[in-house]
Amino acid sequence: MKMNDYINDFTNHLRDAIDIAKSTELSPPSKQIKNVLICGLGGSGIGGTIVTDIVSKKAGVPISATKDYSVPHFVNENTLVIASSYSGNTEETLYALEKCQEKGAEIAIITSGGKLKTIAEKNNYNKIIIPAGHPPRAMFGYAFTELFFLLNHYDIIDDLFKVDFEKAINLLDTEKDDIQKKAKFLAKKMHKKTPVIYVANGFEGVAIRFRQQINENSKMLCWHHVIPEMNHNELLGWRTNVNGLAVVYFRNKIDYGRNQIRIDINKAVISKFTKNITEIWSKGGSLIENSLYHINVGDWVSWYLSEMNNVDAIEIDVINFLKSELAKI
Repeated sequence: MKMNDYINDFTNHLRDAIDIAKSTELSPPSKQIKNVLICGLGGSGIGGTIVTDIVSKKAGVPISATKDYSVPHFVNENTLVIASSYSGNTEETLYALEKCQEKGAEIAIITSGGKLKTIAEKNNYNKIIIPAGHPPRAMFGYAFTELFFLLNHYDIIDDLFKVDFEKAINLLDTEKDDIQKKAKFLAKKMHKKTPVIYVANGFEGVAIRFRQQINENSKMLCWHHVIPEMNHNELLGWRTNVNGLAVVYFRNKIDYGRNQIRIDINKAVISKFTKNITEIWSKGGSLIENSLYHINVGDWVSWYLSEMNNVDAIEIDVINFLKSELAKI
C-alpha cells in the first residue's frame, strides 16, 4: 500500500477502531484514578497530545502526555498510565513504562504487538490490540480512537465522544472530495517553501501532527506555533529571514473569540512580509470533528507534497539508521 491508500482509508480505520474497542473485554479499575499519563512517541504518541487537548477541560482529573524515557514525579499507584506504541517496541516508551511499573501505577496498553503486548499479557494489564504490519503514522486513527475508549472505561470522560466520532466519520466521508481539493491547493502553495503552521490554543496537537506528516511523508522541514503564545514572541520574528515561507492557519469556528481577533491581526502583520498565507476552516461542531477534519486535510497535503517532491512517503531510512545505532549501545 502507498501512503495515499492509508489516508484514503482514514474513516474506515476509525470505524474499525470503534469496533475493536467495543469487542475488547477490559477489567474494571482496581484503584481510584487521580491523574493520567499517556506515554508514546511519533505516530503513536501524537494521539495522546491531541486527546489531551480535547478532553482536558472536561476530564475530572489532570491528563498529561510524555514523549521521553522519564516520567513525572507525580506518578504513583493512583495514576492511570496508558502506554501507546504501535510496534510495541518503542525504546523510550518501554523505559517509561518500566518506571511507571516500579511506582505501582494502574497500567493500560495500546499496541499491535511486540514487547509491549508481551508485558501486558504477563501482567494482566488492560490492553487494546490494533492491526499490525503498517507504518505507525498511517494507523493514527486506531490509537487515537482507542485512547478515548480507555479514558471512558476508567471513568475519566463520559461516553459522549462516541456521538462525536460518528459525526466526524460521516463528515469526512461527505467532504472527502472537497478535503482533497483543499489539500492539493495548499500543497501547491507549500511546494518548495518552508511551511509555517499556526493554530489557536487547544489545537496544538493537530498542528504537531501536520508538521510531523510533512516531515515524514513529504521529507520537508517546517514549524508550528500557537495563538496566543506566539503573539508574545514569534510575531516579532517576522522581520528577517522571511523569504520562502508559506503560512497556513488551521481555524475553527469554536476557537476562542479573542484568539480569532488575534489571528486576524497576525495575518495583517505577516502579510507585510509574505502574501503566501492560507486559511483552512474546519467543519463540524465539536473538538473531535474539527480536529479530525484538519488532520485529514493535513495528511492529504503531506501526500501531495511527497509527490511534488518526488519522494517515497513511507520510507524512513534515517530513522531506522538511528534505531540501529542505538541498538549497538
